[in-house]
Amino acid sequence: MRGAPKEQMEIIEIPLFERPLCVACCGVTGDLLVGCPKSLVLFSLKRQALNDKLSILDFERCLIIHLPGLSPQQVAICAGYIALQTELEVLVVKLERLPGAAFTQKSADKKPQDHSLVPQDMITGAEHDNETEVRREGLAGHRDQDDFFIFPKHQELLGDRAKDCGVKVSLEWTGMESEAGGNLIITYILYRRFAPDFFQDCSVEETRLHSLQFHPVFTSNQEVCVEGGRGVEPTCLFCFFSLPKTGYLYSVRGGVQMVSAYQYPEKAQQAVLTDLFLHIITKNALQCFSVRCAAVAARAEDPYIDTTMKACPPITMELCALRIQLFIGLKALCHYQHHIVLLTTADVETREDTERTARRVIEYKDHKTLRGIFLAVGIEPSTTPALERFLAHSFLNRKSHFTKPQNPSEMGHGWNLYVVNTVPPLQLYNEMVEYSKTYEETNPLSQSCLHLLSEAHLLLRATLLDPRVGNPVERPQTTGQNLAQALGYNTTRTAERQELQQAFQESCAQLGDCFSRFDKRDCHLALPYYKMSGLSLTEVISRNRGLSNSLCGYGKGFLFFLKHSLYEETLELLTEETANEVLDIFGMAEPSQLPHVIASPSMARASPDCGLAHLERLESIGAPSVPLTLSKASLALRMADLQLYRQHMGQHTEMLQVYGFIEEAKLLLHGRGDAVVPTLLARHLRDNQDGLLVAAMVALHENDKVKLDEADLFFQELCGDVSGPQGGPQLLVDFWEALLMASSQEAVIQELLFRLTTVYIDRVTRRDGRGFKPLKSADDLINWCSHYGVLHPWVSILTPAHVNIITEDLHKLQSLLCGPTLDASSILPLLEQLPDGDNAGLSVHVLCATKLGHYESSIERLLDRCPQAIIPYANHELQNNNMALWWQKLFPELCERTRATQGENTILLAALKETLVVVAMELNPLEFLDLLPDDGTVHFFLPHLLECSQRHLMM
Repeated sequence: MRGAPKEQMEIIEIPLFERPLCVACCGVTGDLLVGCPKSLVLFSLKRQALNDKLSILDFERCLIIHLPGLSPQQVAICAGYIALQTELEVLVVKLERLPGAAFTQKSADKKPQDHSLVPQDMITGAEHDNETEVRREGLAGHRDQDDFFIFPKHQELLGDRAKDCGVKVSLEWTGMESEAGGNLIITYILYRRFAPDFFQDCSVEETRLHSLQFHPVFTSNQEVCVEGGRGVEPTCLFCFFSLPKTGYLYSVRGGVQMVSAYQYPEKAQQAVLTDLFLHIITKNALQCFSVRCAAVAARAEDPYIDTTMKACPPITMELCALRIQLFIGLKALCHYQHHIVLLTTADVETREDTERTARRVIEYKDHKTLRGIFLAVGIEPSTTPALERFLAHSFLNRKSHFTKPQNPSEMGHGWNLYVVNTVPPLQLYNEMVEYSKTYEETNPLSQSCLHLLSEAHLLLRATLLDPRVGNPVERPQTTGQNLAQALGYNTTRTAERQELQQAFQESCAQLGDCFSRFDKRDCHLALPYYKMSGLSLTEVISRNRGLSNSLCGYGKGFLFFLKHSLYEETLELLTEETANEVLDIFGMAEPSQLPHVIASPSMARASPDCGLAHLERLESIGAPSVPLTLSKASLALRMADLQLYRQHMGQHTEMLQVYGFIEEAKLLLHGRGDAVVPTLLARHLRDNQDGLLVAAMVALHENDKVKLDEADLFFQELCGDVSGPQGGPQLLVDFWEALLMASSQEAVIQELLFRLTTVYIDRVTRRDGRGFKPLKSADDLINWCSHYGVLHPWVSILTPAHVNIITEDLHKLQSLLCGPTLDASSILPLLEQLPDGDNAGLSVHVLCATKLGHYESSIERLLDRCPQAIIPYANHELQNNNMALWWQKLFPELCERTRATQGENTILLAALKETLVVVAMELNPLEFLDLLPDDGTVHFFLPHLLECSQRHLMM
């Protein structure tokens, strides 16, 4: 008490209207939950500001949860979840806030049912309220009427089914009205009821529940708690409760499921659940069990677990008892971080001994009373063994089972308090690994070894999931005085996490070793565990090399890992020695995979002679396949044996070779995404069989083996050392044209149309591309591809065909604009770079304008630049709904232009006469007469007017 005055403990007094039975505090929000007879009272933690610098904490009673017929013995609360426990029942509900919704309640549709195991007077002997009397009378009625007792059976209801438990829960909001806008509803999560089996030598004490608790697990992926916006939402939330000989662990957030059921070797008095262990105390021992919280939390945090990328031991793995430490007279248990606090007493006579003595006195009275009842109704119990066993148990009077606890002064002395430090996770991990080696030495395929390594792995995973490890929530303040201490603290934490991470990778490698030896269903887990270990492919091969000489040889797990590692485009390039070893492994274990293994980029340094020998051996024992032949041809190229290459390539047609490339795409390209690299075979096909190469790439794209952007990079890389037109490599353009012919995906078609139009316009503008012959001509595309249309007659007048490449690109561009698919509006920005000074540019601009419906401007352009094409244009374009443009636009334009040339322009004059023929056929005489100009040239139109009149009379 000496020295400077210290801050005193602050006490908050909370008045209650009912007698409290139990209390719990939420570790996330700080709220208090008080259990009272038939109700739960929720107090919300508030911070009240007294002034700008001073604020205090206080609790406000905000909610009363009414539970008719239930008196909780234990309660728990965490992040909006509430659990209550009676002697034989557990109920878990969740408070949820629905803003703006009408106040509703997710409760049972059925009428509330009786939830006591036996009548109240048989259980506690306490005072009887009205409801207890009703329950007792109802049960007694069944006894008098039917001459038997009714005992509720075991029941487990999860999720939506829990609302049928019969517990009627109602809410009474007592907080501020302004905070009640978002109405609360109750969601039933879990209901569990237990019943003792009296006929199997089971008493009520052996079924009485204890140690109810919520256990939140926080990880790095934390969110603000939804309920009230306070605290941090846990990644997972677990609910634990226990019988004297069995403990139950449920995961209640994100779907309810039972995670584990613990079978204790002896009667447990109390249990505490932590991130790493389940600690229980019996009469004379502290026991520690493994938990599966980390397995659940890891899967909730990381969606890649249980894939080929990552793995984690299963939740259903058998539980393990880790340590048992003897104590005398254990009474209570609590936990804080890595410390276990135990309360013991060394009394000569324990509470159980006292109860046992009192029970013997009562049992005789119970036995005598029941025997008298049976004799009164004419039943002799001694004649029925079942009745004799039934009468051997005292269950009618529960007073003997719940004797009033004596004060410590009455029971004696010898109380002790122990603080036990749990073994650090890393140390315990090392011990478990060392112990697993004894099983491994005896039997490398031992399940006990795998079980121990899995438990050790979960231990490390649980430690690493804790955000406080290496990133603690509470750190020393970095003031000027303790800056050095803070830096040392952080450095220690970082080093600790690095050490744990290194041990975790070692654990993954050890599990990968275990699964690599197996030949059963779980052998595929070697792949994700080896990936998580950070080991290179060479290191994994080296770890498994010793098994090749053992009786079991290479396990299926190792072969599965090796096969997928080679297929998944690993960046590691094996040495020639290791690559040849891989060929030998597959030559013995899975020869059919050799063509795919040889095509892997990791095997680039493998000896081609060795690979060819293995393939020849494979071909001799089975029918030759196309991928096998292509692999042999690829190896022949690496050996620079062109004659052998041609021999293998000549064994199959190009169509079959395309199917072979579909089956093994790595024969043509390695890598994915931005790291696509053509193979030696692809470069050879570029120079000698470019059509086969393009067809193979189209087939790979259509079979989802290659994406469009990857194919672009492939051809750009392939043709990077070959000079080509500015619009892009010709092979790439050939690929786009071929893919446009084959693809049925609308998005791909539109993308290809835009790319091809860009190239065509660029080449026409630059006059580039001479000397590079495409695989498909414009006529080929028009005949074989529906997206290319036949050129309109007026287009051929504008740009007569000539034998040169530039006209070929122009022809393809015009054909796309004449086709049904290209959206002309998408290429308008591209047309800005194409001048219309010549007929080539003019044809493209007019085609685009016509496709957009700009007929009048197109007519004017053609009359200005190429009048000889106007009539073919009008005959093709001005039909059906556009027929009126003949006399509304074309006829006035021709009249005006012919008058301006005084009739000397024979092309315009001929076009005018052709137009008059069409107008005379479509209009009646009066309409035709209205069109005629009044400039004294009516005699020119009289023959056409006469023809119109005669046709009208005939009709």
